[in-house]
Amino acid sequence: MKTPIRRQTGRQTGPQTGSQNRSPIRRQMRFWPLLLTALAVLYPLLFGTGGTTALLEQIFAFGALAMSYDLLIGYTGIVSFGHAMFFGTGAYAVAILLTRFNGSTTGLVLGLALAVVLSLVISFVIAFLSLRVRDTYFAMITLAVGQVFVVLAGSQSLRALTNANDGMTVALPDWLSGDLPVYYLCLTFLVLTVWFLWRFVHSPVGDVLKAIRENEDRAAGLGHAVVRVKTLAFAVSGVIAALAGGVFAISQSFVSTTVYDVAGVSLNVLLMVIIGGSGTLYGGLIGAAILLSAQTWFANLAGSSPIFRNYMIIFGVLYILVVRFLPRGILGTILNQRGQSRWRKPFQFKSSRM
Repeated sequence: MKTPIRRQTGRQTGPQTGSQNRSPIRRQMRFWPLLLTALAVLYPLLFGTGGTTALLEQIFAFGALAMSYDLLIGYTGIVSFGHAMFFGTGAYAVAILLTRFNGSTTGLVLGLALAVVLSLVISFVIAFLSLRVRDTYFAMITLAVGQVFVVLAGSQSLRALTNANDGMTVALPDWLSGDLPVYYLCLTFLVLTVWFLWRFVHSPVGDVLKAIRENEDRAAGLGHAVVRVKTLAFAVSGVIAALAGGVFAISQSFVSTTVYDVAGVSLNVLLMVIIGGSGTLYGGLIGAAILLSAQTWFANLAGSSPIFRNYMIIFGVLYILVVRFLPRGILGTILNQRGQSRWRKPFQFKSSRM
């Protein structure tokens, strides 16, 4: 009796898809934030406080602001030119309440709570009025509303509240009187923001936001409440931006109408997201670190060399180069190249005998 011949079977193993393909990248995306957080915690203990920690406080506040804006433009496809209205409202809310309560902890808590409430009210009002329009029209509406806040903050009729264009000094609680407590407060806020936004964009709501970004009509056709989801994203982004403004006011101990400035805040945040990488979450933080560090560096060089006094021209050239050669931003380009390299790996065949 002949023994039946068993065929050799082979299994093709190529690039994996789905969660198996994303898991190494996600693990590394979790490793680097933990490492950078540990370095940020240790830095003032090893090198002390001073100019660098003051710069880091600005990076923490604007990094959170940029990540909140990336939730709109990168994950939802909403372009806003008035994100400074949330940032400035949060800064003034904290500054005014701290001043009214003589720099007490109660004033700080009430100021942050007021920043959240005001940002929610502004978000829902703007969403109700303008989220049903698209693209340029929504951007123009947010820009117009943002300019209203600039006028209100600098008006003489509100001088008793905002001190108009002269700005106001922020009185801090005793436990925030030193540089180190303020630094760790800003760092804690950034860590909590990163954790919350990471969970948010990787939730089912985050998947709906990406669907809206890619094709809003198709997302609506699939049964998603597009306007409601966009309103939720706008509200979450506004709350984080307002809290970032409050933290910025604490770190600077001073607030003026510049926190509502379109060019100094809204457009700068847009550039931070573009440079770092739109739709990457961490890209906004990377862009904030690069932009603020470069501005500080060029400003210091301008004192000794006249050629750097018009350093904004250099920034303009850098922006053009980034948009031309790195359209996905720094982090977006890195992630895209890594994803392509994984798919370019040759197939591996494994044969086994039964």
